[in-house]
Amino acid sequence: MAAATRATPALCLVAAALLMLITAAAAASDTYTNHTVGGDAGWFFNSTTNKTSADYDAWAAKQTFNLGDYLIFNTNTNQSVIQTYNKTTFASCSIDDSLDTDTFVYDNGSDGLGNPTVVSVPLTIASTQYYFSAAGDGIHCRHGMAFTIKVATGLGLPPNLNQPPPPPYAPPPGPADEGPSPPVPVVTTRPNGGARTGGGSSFLWLCLVVIVLL
Repeated sequence: MAAATRATPALCLVAAALLMLITAAAAASDTYTNHTVGGDAGWFFNSTTNKTSADYDAWAAKQTFNLGDYLIFNTNTNQSVIQTYNKTTFASCSIDDSLDTDTFVYDNGSDGLGNPTVVSVPLTIASTQYYFSAAGDGIHCRHGMAFTIKVATGLGLPPNLNQPPPPPYAPPPGPADEGPSPPVPVVTTRPNGGARTGGGSSFLWLCLVVIVLL
């Protein structure tokens, strides 16, 4: 009869570690994630040293991106946030020749330079995506302020991001767009061929008869 295999402490530790990894993976796939770009270092560029505040490619390589997640850029108005699906645009570090259908500039909504701001970018398409700062005529991007991610399907888009786009705006019709007005009839002749009716003459004769009788 074969001897029973005893569970050693080492095997128990391995099994526990595998169970924790499986549980963590399952939990991660059941939620949406906000990814803070660059971690605590944020999305910044030092124009004096021409260095970024973080290694963004290394940061992105450690993340798992799914539909419905958000990229959170903690930055200021000295930097810009460009999202593109066009590798040529990404490689050029410029949006000069980009298309409105594949490249998007996220406006931080603040004027002036150096003002703190937060830019949130929803991940709504499962694909390879590119991000960079076009500030400084592309100098930021060429010195490492850029990264690539691959977005998986995950749980799919949540309801708040899975809405059809609104119909294009159509201005209300103006006076010139309402069409021709209906024709107005113009009377060119009097009724009865322009002849007066005899009602007025009969009344005068009646008055004369009454006077004579009185």
